[in-house]
Amino acid sequence: MKKKEIKKNTLVIYQAKNGAIEFRGDFTNETVWATQAQIAEVFEVERSVVSKHIKNILISSEVEEKSNVQKMHIANSDKPVAFYSLDIILAVGYRTNSGRAIEFRKWSNKIIKEHITKGYTVNRKQVGKNYEAFMKSVADVQDLLPEHVALEPKAVLDLIKEFASTWVSLDAYDKEILSIVGTTKKSIKLTGVDLTHAIENLRNELMKKGEATEIFAQERRNGSIEGIVGNVMQSFGGKQVYLTAEEKAAHLLYFMVKNHPFVDGNKRSGAFAFVWFLRKVGVKGGRNIKPSTLTVLTLLIAESNPQKKDQMVALVTQLLK
Repeated sequence: MKKKEIKKNTLVIYQAKNGAIEFRGDFTNETVWATQAQIAEVFEVERSVVSKHIKNILISSEVEEKSNVQKMHIANSDKPVAFYSLDIILAVGYRTNSGRAIEFRKWSNKIIKEHITKGYTVNRKQVGKNYEAFMKSVADVQDLLPEHVALEPKAVLDLIKEFASTWVSLDAYDKEILSIVGTTKKSIKLTGVDLTHAIENLRNELMKKGEATEIFAQERRNGSIEGIVGNVMQSFGGKQVYLTAEEKAAHLLYFMVKNHPFVDGNKRSGAFAFVWFLRKVGVKGGRNIKPSTLTVLTLLIAESNPQKKDQMVALVTQLLK
């Protein structure tokens, strides 16, 4: 079965042989918009059938109309044309009885089943030739974790997926040649007092929720937040040792987790300090790291060999790209 393509500017919509609806184009809003005619061609049905289904989808509130229907002006049309979001396209596919729609549902049900049973799904086409390497990376990360640490496969997958755009990074990590990167160069002021106050606020909030005791984030006798911050912000010859905010943030996470400045809660405090610092200095890449990814990353640092410090720091900065 040949791919059936419908073009709108840079957008291409088609249904693959396995029934999957696939798209190519600029997806800045993580969705795609199509007209009734385009949807009808994808599922090989009359436009009137699509119109009927869309009407019922909106009436039943299966999909919210306000955020899923847009009127746009296009060339050679004297009035706005309605475009429908990916949510509506998929909903139509589940209501249509054409052969193409049936193939779509078979594919979709397979994906849903995989997601429920495994806890995650992987788009083989996006991963491409690197699928086996991708899944091996998931297994490798699992192997790095200690036996007593149990994580859902999706949490590990979230970490590996951050590298989906650059398989060179994965290969470089395996070969221990991963490089430290960073682009945010700005004047940053940070003191041990600033970080201590932030962590004290965290402790108070956790204690209110019953999620921490009084020993949480209490400094050890030989522990020093001031010393950690001093290391992160150090300079030599009038120049900052760690030039970018990303590099500083990565070292802050590493030192907080590995130096054990507190009697209890070093990993949680380290993860908090990392996110707090990223927001404080406005590092946009911090938005890329999901909570599950940060959990795995923190555990990897905690269990890592101190000799691998530079590679762990490089790993964090790569995720902040």
